[in-house]
Amino acid sequence: MDSNLSIHRAENEYKLAGIIFKISENPELQTKTFGIRDPETYFSAVISHSYYSIFFAAKAYLLKKGIAVVAPEEHRKAYEAFKGFVDSGELDVELLKIYQQALVRAEVLLGIFKEEKKKRGTFTYRILPQANREPARESMEHAKIFLNAMQAVCEKR
Repeated sequence: MDSNLSIHRAENEYKLAGIIFKISENPELQTKTFGIRDPETYFSAVISHSYYSIFFAAKAYLLKKGIAVVAPEEHRKAYEAFKGFVDSGELDVELLKIYQQALVRAEVLLGIFKEEKKKRGTFTYRILPQANREPARESMEHAKIFLNAMQAVCEKR
């Protein structure tokens, strides 16, 4: 997969998270459009797709740098490789050049990646979907920030 495909996948995951969020908040849409008799929420899926948006955006950046991460442990490898660019300071410099007015520090992006990776496990497997509305909203905001930053960095190469 090349970096453009990874960015496209990240965008797709982010859009899907938004669609699922809207469906979760609209019982009438669920019943009339999708024929769901007992409307439910799908916020845990929003969290998962938001995480995958971040994951594929990070992979796009890594691919631009010539680093391909593959299974097994693809998620851990991607995180560690991404963290290397943050630790070296390289990612900070690029982000600062791109975002001259809005300071987006690489530590923030790394924190988002780490938090969403943890949240994906917690909220996907352990908590009732109805309880996940606010974490889902936060995940979507994190995905938006991360995706925008990685799109900008990848386009500048």
